[in-house]
Amino acid sequence: MNFPTKIVIGSDHAGVEYKAALKNYLERNNVEIIDVGTNSLESCDYPDYAHAVAEAIENETVEFGILLCGSANGVAIAANKHQKIRAALCWMNEIASLARQHNNANIICLPARYITIDEAEEMVHTFLTTDFEGGRHQKRVEKI
Repeated sequence: MNFPTKIVIGSDHAGVEYKAALKNYLERNNVEIIDVGTNSLESCDYPDYAHAVAEAIENETVEFGILLCGSANGVAIAANKHQKIRAALCWMNEIASLARQHNNANIICLPARYITIDEAEEMVHTFLTTDFEGGRHQKRVEKI
């Protein structure tokens, strides 16, 4: 699988620096970015950005999204409140791969305070270029 042509990305204040780095990485790979914010280090509420990313996928504006916050727990919880969303908290590359292969996740949630930018780029690359395996996993995803 190749990179998608367009994705949506959002973060709270804890993920702003990583979001900027990931945008640069993806733009170098010809991916169009919809950035729903935030663009400030000033404290803000992560659900606002998680909901905006999830809504872009629900509305079929894009197929995949990236969310960042300090632990990634908050954005994952908020995004998973939406229908059609399977947001996966990923902290290592193998988890990013399995989130796509087994869970058909459509949003990767990254803990900016616990990973490096290089690790974030590697996980995003893996997440966006790994196909869902279907098969035995399909019926499980349907039960969600």
